[in-house]
Order: sequence, then C-alpha cells, then structure tokens
Amino acid sequence: MTSQHLYIPMTIEEVQALRSGGFDANGQPPEYAISDGVGAPCRHCLRNIPAGKGMLVLGHRPFPRPQPYAETGPVFLCAEACQGWKGEGLPPILRSSPDYLIKSYTTAHRIKYGTGAIVKTQDLDQEIARRLEDPEIAYVDVRSARNNCSQCRAVRAP
Repeated sequence: MTSQHLYIPMTIEEVQALRSGGFDANGQPPEYAISDGVGAPCRHCLRNIPAGKGMLVLGHRPFPRPQPYAETGPVFLCAEACQGWKGEGLPPILRSSPDYLIKSYTTAHRIKYGTGAIVKTQDLDQEIARRLEDPEIAYVDVRSARNNCSQCRAVRAP
C-alpha cells in the first residue's frame, strides 16, 4: 500500500549551496567533520552517514524566514554528493530511534497547538497521516525526540 504522505528532505538547491561554501541559517559556513557512523543522519539522502565519511555540520531552519515558530538547530549533510530521498516510505533515518517528536504546521508556518507529540517509530506513519487529514495542517515536521533536531518534513502525497 502506498503512503498518503511523502517524507521531504532538504532540497538539492539548499544542499548544493551549503556544499559550495554557502552560509547556514546562522550566517556561518558549515563545519566539516568525519562521521563516526552513529547519530549522523544526512538531511538530504535521509540515511545515516557511514563511519569515516565526510559530513557537514550546520545550523538549519526548515522554514522560509525567521519568525517565532521557525526553530533553528544543528543538522548533518553528506559532504559528498548523495541521492536525495524521493519521498515515499519511511526513510532510514526515521528507523534508528524508538520514537520521534512530530509537530504540525499551518500554511502560515505556525504550529497548530494540540498536534505535537512524541510518537513511537512504529506509529509514525499512522500519526502523521492522522494529522494530515486536518485541512488546516500543511505539513508535519519530524524531529529527534531527544535533541529536537529537525529530521525531515512530511506532506500530503499529490
């Protein structure tokens, strides 16, 4: 059965700009590091960056502009080119923790109160689908339940 929503990674345009020395959400160039293979999920391919591979560490704000609900936090990217996640199915980076924080947002990029929750991994698809049934919800952000780092965004499938 095909999911009724897609998981959306950082865009190739954002990623290429950062890999080319562009500035992050904090106005700083990304830091280069080597992955230890643990807890370094790339926000473009939505896979964990293998041990020994280069990665970029940067501040990311997955919103169009600063505003009170536009959280900024640290994320990782593969330093070398990687294939962006195509959207369908639960991405590998959302299979490595027992649970995730989800937050639902309106088209004005504001949290719809009462929709945020810590959700067990096995219930993630179902809980996101339930929130996206609400026409006021434009998208659901998936974040780390422990560190609040943005993982990816879920939107209705076309």
